[in-house]
Amino acid sequence: MSGNNPLDVAWTQFEEAVAFLGLEAELAEFLRQPMREYIFTVPVRMDDGRTQIFQGYRIQHNDARGPCSGGFRWHRDESLQGGRVRAAWNTWRAALMDLPLGGASGGLISDSKKLSESEKERAVRGWMRAIALELDGHRDVVTPDLYTTPQIMAWMMDEFETLAGRAHPAGITGKPLVLGGTQGYSDALARGGVLAVREACQALSLDGAACAYAIQGFGQAGQHTALLHPEILGGGKLIAVSDSSGGVVSSAGLAPQALVDYKRRHGKVAGFPGATPIGNEDLLELNVDILYPAALEGVITSINAEQIRARIICELATGATTPEADTILSVRGVHVIPDFLASAGGSIVSYFEQAQGRGNYYWSRDEVNRRLDAKVSAAWQEVRGVVQSRNVPLRFAALLVAVARVAEAVRLRGWV
Repeated sequence: MSGNNPLDVAWTQFEEAVAFLGLEAELAEFLRQPMREYIFTVPVRMDDGRTQIFQGYRIQHNDARGPCSGGFRWHRDESLQGGRVRAAWNTWRAALMDLPLGGASGGLISDSKKLSESEKERAVRGWMRAIALELDGHRDVVTPDLYTTPQIMAWMMDEFETLAGRAHPAGITGKPLVLGGTQGYSDALARGGVLAVREACQALSLDGAACAYAIQGFGQAGQHTALLHPEILGGGKLIAVSDSSGGVVSSAGLAPQALVDYKRRHGKVAGFPGATPIGNEDLLELNVDILYPAALEGVITSINAEQIRARIICELATGATTPEADTILSVRGVHVIPDFLASAGGSIVSYFEQAQGRGNYYWSRDEVNRRLDAKVSAAWQEVRGVVQSRNVPLRFAALLVAVARVAEAVRLRGWV
């Protein structure tokens, strides 16, 4: 496997899984291609009276196992190629977690940061008007993604319900609680990752409560991870964290709540009292038991993989480890929890929101967390079983489970 472009890497990994599973060429081609793509223009009246034209899209990769589900992204560098890969990856993630869903992706190609709140609202409602006939809680569920807030999802749901002429809370997830959102959504991604770390510690006979951990990337996912790690593992020492401004480290440990409070007050972790500055790259090579890359893709490479000293790496960031680094870490016995397993908590709780919306009955936070725990634990055990029976790395085992499940559904339906 060569090249570090995440899109190229994703398809290369898929091709390797297809070959390993021995799928027939026709079935492999069907799984490779999106089932439906929609490309459309969204005219938006700006605050100064001008009309600006944006491009929108929605890609539905595969619905053999259930309705497609995937994020709404809002970025000037969005592309159809990237959307196709994300839609496919959402299909595999849902299958790995045994959710009755397929994968989708979509969004608006524009710089949302340059729009006022009223312009954002008109753009979102315009996007929904263009695609509403192809969306439904039983066909395609829209979830949050890059630069998408609960308010944006609320506008989206309101426009959909206006067009449909009826209440339809199951078709859009990531909504505010008062509009049919779910408890536990805000920290679901981090919680799912830490639950996977708990399972890895048990598999490696590590005492999670005695482990030191570090977090690269201290946005929402990183902050929730800092707080949830000691809660779920019964302890642990946070040694270092970093964000785009730099990082801080302390061998005596950093107080997670105090650090989160400092970040929220100052917008950065640099300068946290009682800690020493450290760079993002140096943090990766610290002598810790557990490392959480929670920022950017491609931070662990063939250049620094030999210097990584963590026993467990939990990829909260998509594509945090390059394929070359993955091979090096596997040979060295480092346990890498792959991104589409480690970061699946958000997808799982998004599905829970969909299910609650359909039933018009909402669960407590404890119930959501209990069900999330059960899903992550079951997926972990399934993947570990493939690792042991097929003698393959954890990342590849997870992909094998996912692709095999979707392929089985396609066969049973008689599509190929």
